[in-house]
Amino acid sequence: MLAAFLVLVPGTGVFGISLEELTGPDQAKALINGEKPVVAQFKDPQPQLAPKDNTLQNMVEAIRADLQPSVMVESLHLYNKPVGAENLAWSAGEKTGLYNEILALSTLTGLQYFSASRGKIWTFYVTSSVIDGPSTKKPLPDPVYPQPPAELTLYARQKDGTFGDNIYQYDFYTTAGAIIFIQQNLSALTYGIIPAVSKNNLRSAVAVFDAGDYLLVYIVSMAKAVSLPGIKDRMGTSFANRSEAIFHWFSNQADTAFRKAHP
Repeated sequence: MLAAFLVLVPGTGVFGISLEELTGPDQAKALINGEKPVVAQFKDPQPQLAPKDNTLQNMVEAIRADLQPSVMVESLHLYNKPVGAENLAWSAGEKTGLYNEILALSTLTGLQYFSASRGKIWTFYVTSSVIDGPSTKKPLPDPVYPQPPAELTLYARQKDGTFGDNIYQYDFYTTAGAIIFIQQNLSALTYGIIPAVSKNNLRSAVAVFDAGDYLLVYIVSMAKAVSLPGIKDRMGTSFANRSEAIFHWFSNQADTAFRKAHP
């Protein structure tokens, strides 16, 4: 799992969409005050934190209905745009820069998170690289685009510090107000010698919304885990901790994108 990461759309003209419109005023206030809500569900999970966007909500529901997950973990995060950034709606340069930084999957190499089962910091991705396809697996450099395409599919080989060496498909989408990517496992994930998630039974989505002075990041991971004692609970905790690591990675990538856009 990229761990986790994005499905959404919109933007309402040049002024974008406000944080309050996306989350509701109470949730917006909590996020601005530093809260990072996380919801983990294990029985007939239903989205609880998805921003108020019909396209996103329909997409998450479509994935949920197709996958029928036994584990679903959602989280919301707020990135404060740096001084000098466009605070009404991201500029073309900011959006393109952010898109390319998100495509840089090699930068996930060495990412760490807190492993609750081990009680210490652990390596999330030992290695991470874009590849030419799931069969040949030839490493490729991170792609760079002069402007974000509406849709893009990449394949990646990522050696997970817990779930082993795996192949993933990443589908990227862009709209006026959002950048989206969805990760799907093309190989089975194992927890040591224990099978944890079969092929195509994990979907992680990361949705990045332009919200004025902020970027709202919604992360959701859904998996149909094997029915072994403790596996679902462990995966729920792991997904939650990994989503925090993914947001940390995203924040670094966003810092780089904004710095390049405003040297």
